[in-house]
Amino acid sequence: MPVLVGVYLAAVVGANLTIAHFGASAAPYVAFAFIGLNLALRDRLHDLWGGKVAQNMGLLILAGGVLSYALNAGAGRVALASVLAFALSESAYALLYHARRHRPYLERSNTSNLLGAAVDSVIFPVVAFGGFPLAIIGLQFLAKVLGGLVWSLILNVRRGHGVQAPI
Repeated sequence: MPVLVGVYLAAVVGANLTIAHFGASAAPYVAFAFIGLNLALRDRLHDLWGGKVAQNMGLLILAGGVLSYALNAGAGRVALASVLAFALSESAYALLYHARRHRPYLERSNTSNLLGAAVDSVIFPVVAFGGFPLAIIGLQFLAKVLGGLVWSLILNVRRGHGVQAPI
């Protein structure tokens, strides 16, 4: 589990610092690679933490924002956007993921990722970049959903379950 936590934090910090450096144009690429990974890791952590998932994810989200800011104070707005977007999207996602806990992993992971990606894709760019950038919101949503699917398939294979047909 410490490896999953470390990779989750590295992906959050990497995403935040990349966006802070390259700006909004990097958002879809970051959403696919880093946030898609976070969506899949979040599922694994949710399963491992059980009843402590809300507390532990809250601390993890906060730690990602604090580390991003500590490494680059210029990333402050992006770090704040990240914390707010993750906190709200994780809350929505967790309710759906938990409600679907008896469904196969790939199904519950990717259906709940749709909701989490939608919330995150609206909150993050509005706070990080200002306004309501529809193109970035739409591209981020697609990239997060596709990235989450790819990473969930990879993590499913790594767990020794083979590749199951996605939802």
